[in-house]
Amino acid sequence: MINIGRVICLYCVFICLCSGCAQKQSEFTVMQFNIWQQGTVVKNGFSGIIDNIVALEPDLIAFSEVRNYKNVEFIPYLVNELAKRGKKYYGNPSVSTGIISKYKIEKQEIIYPLKNDRGSVLKVHITIHDKPVVFYSAHLDWLNCSSYLPRGYNASDWHKLDAPVTDVDSILKNNRMSFRLAEVRAIIEDAKKEIKNGAIILIGGDFNEPSLLDWQQDTKDIRDHQGLVINWDCSLLLTNEGYIDAFRACFPDPVDYPGFTFPADSKDVELKKLVWAPDADERERIDFIYFHPFCGLTLSDIRLVGPSGTILRGERTANDSQDVFLEPTGVWPTDHKGLLATFTLNDPE
Repeated sequence: MINIGRVICLYCVFICLCSGCAQKQSEFTVMQFNIWQQGTVVKNGFSGIIDNIVALEPDLIAFSEVRNYKNVEFIPYLVNELAKRGKKYYGNPSVSTGIISKYKIEKQEIIYPLKNDRGSVLKVHITIHDKPVVFYSAHLDWLNCSSYLPRGYNASDWHKLDAPVTDVDSILKNNRMSFRLAEVRAIIEDAKKEIKNGAIILIGGDFNEPSLLDWQQDTKDIRDHQGLVINWDCSLLLTNEGYIDAFRACFPDPVDYPGFTFPADSKDVELKKLVWAPDADERERIDFIYFHPFCGLTLSDIRLVGPSGTILRGERTANDSQDVFLEPTGVWPTDHKGLLATFTLNDPE
């Protein structure tokens, strides 16, 4: 069987070679950051958001779970507080998803509007080293999280089932009751015209859905996958459209490098708030950074951001993988782990 992850990794090498004539190199970083109800669930969560951004200094950040509580626009407030710490960012008001950037935001648009708190997609236009860039922030539908079905839990209310669901067609049917596929299609259709205009396409998001790269033959008998191989819809669609999953491009082995982003062991939160399926291995990679191939653009590195610990069968558990973490500075404000990807732009002279 073809290892899709390894194919993608080799494809990234091809992209790198494509720009072999380049003389100048410029680097920038992209972060995906679910901030769990805007940092309000964790004590001093907002300070934790600020501290970790100041420590990492990402050039671009895609946020999930922007809420604008107490009628205060979160993104402008965040930008202002970062400025007090000597960090200059740009950002415009938004809800559910959000974006801040060290590069001036030329235009911001809603690609998929928020409906009943079931996901949204935002995009901005910026310029990085004279190259047009379109950056999408996606917070996809949180219901019908169908990876819980084979683990013996309902996909929308997380009540324990009488038995795990092991029919792939039934699992995917449930998955397609969410809005996630429509939200990803909205990104792809919108990005097609941007690609024609010569833009670099970057996507950061909490997808609330696993990747097909993590549910193939090599993982079917571990992590409560119940012997199943599942080509999850959103990742399959993006892969078929040529998008590259940044984490799997750098770490193609999902057994040794699972890259779990949920649930994260936030030490300042009581355990029961972090557990959704106490009798199962619910660990999953649901936060992603994707990019579309662009000659001269290379992915240099990607790291998980957050505590190395995780939650396994209802208990706090130490890291049991080979994943490498950028441990948090101070309070970790969320039940997700973040991602920090480093890209290089090669500019022909």
